[in-house]
Parts: sequence; structure tokens; C-alpha cells
Amino acid sequence: MSSKNAATDSKGVLVVGALGKMGICVREALTQEPRLHLSVGLERPDFEEEIEARDFTLTSDPEQALEKAAVVIDFSVPEASLNLVRLCADRGIPSVIGTTGFSEAQRAEIASAASSIPLVLAPNFSVAVNVLGHLAQRASELLGDGFDAEIMEIHHNAKRDAPSGTALWLGEHVAAGRSQELAKQACYTRHGEIGARPQGEIGLQTLRGGDVAGEHTVYFFGDGERLELTHRASTRDHFARGAVRAAAWVVDQANGLYGMNRVLGLD
Repeated sequence: MSSKNAATDSKGVLVVGALGKMGICVREALTQEPRLHLSVGLERPDFEEEIEARDFTLTSDPEQALEKAAVVIDFSVPEASLNLVRLCADRGIPSVIGTTGFSEAQRAEIASAASSIPLVLAPNFSVAVNVLGHLAQRASELLGDGFDAEIMEIHHNAKRDAPSGTALWLGEHVAAGRSQELAKQACYTRHGEIGARPQGEIGLQTLRGGDVAGEHTVYFFGDGERLELTHRASTRDHFARGAVRAAAWVVDQANGLYGMNRVLGLD
């Protein structure tokens, strides 16, 4: 393919929060993906001064931004993401959402919107983390009820939701390995006289501090032994690369809600 044709075939991407830490990483990752290019950035209205000073198209108007987009990459907050999903569904624009902290009702609305567009929703776009989920489920299945499962996650002090979306996702995999439902087995808080640990409980513990990009450990505690599966992120770069990979993939898919497992061919 000639460079001219490659440029013509490249799809324009709307990056939500283009001036934020994650947005900057996504913009950099896009420079390494020939199938995509940055076409427009979306930011909050209070970024007007920065918007005017940028050397790429940047706006605070979602509808204006979508006019220039063939696909959306969104790491923001639930309310903003949900509003953008509605607009994308109306316009038939594929989306990649890395926002976490959605309520069950919000997740249901996203699933409904995916009947109109191809949409990738994932709590974590790291290839290694998605492999960790498979390992955690398999370990849970093989170890069985003789091992207690706990998940600990650590993130920077500005993260808004807890436990992290990735920790919850890992908990779902651990529960699936035992043919359980996380909602019925999860324990998020322990304080005071709690008694013996219930059989089958899945603990999810949260730590917050500093600038930690993300750390998740799945523990399986047995009698006299334990198994630990850990992923540590030192930067956001691999999350961004995974999101860009998902965006390049989703533009060619049928309408529907997809996870990162489908993008990576792990299903």
C-alpha cells in the first residue's frame, strides 16, 4: 500500500480528555498506529485557554467533536462517557470506553447503546492484565474451595472509584472459576468483630496513594501455602496502546458490546 493510500485509509479518532495524563498517552500511541490518526480532542469548557493554544483541533463541544471522528477513545468519568455514548449511538460512531465506576443502570444503558454501534468497554486495556484475568479464573477453578481468594489493588491518590474496575473484573473471573457470582461473594470492608472468614468469600481491598499507575494482586491462600498473581504498571503507556489497538479493531466490527478479550482473541 502506498503512503498516500495508507493516509487515506487512516481513521480519524476523537480522544476524550486529550490534555489529561491518559489523553496524552493515547495521542502518543496513535502516532504508532498507521490505521488511525488523531482528528480531534475533547476537553472540559474550563480548558478554553489551552484549547485555543493547541496545534491540533480541540473543542469542548461533544457534537462538534463527533463531526470529525470515525471512532472514539474515552477515558473520562461515567456521566460524561454515558452522554457521549448516547451521541455516538445516534450517529453510528464506534467507541472504545476505558472509563470505570459505572453503576449497574449505566452499564445497562451502554449495553443497550451497543445495539446501534460496535463498542468496546473494558476496565483495563493492558494485554498483560487481560492475561492475568484468564490465569486468575483458571487458578480459581483448579484450586477450588480449599483456597481463600483475596484481591488487592493500589492506585494513585486522584483515582475516584474504589475498588478499581480491574479489581472488580478480576473478582468476577475468580468467582467464575468457582461457578459463583461476585455480587454474592464479595467482601469490600472488614472492621471490628467480624468472626471467621466465610467459606467462598472473595475479598477486595483498596489502597490509594502517590502516583501509582496501577497494581493488582490476586491471592489464593491455602493451608501452609499461597499463590500470588500480580500485575504492576509503572506507566499508562500500555493502557493507551491497548486502547488504540481496540479502536483499530472495533471500526471493522458489527454492532455489539465487546470486551478486551475479543480484541485480543482470548475468548
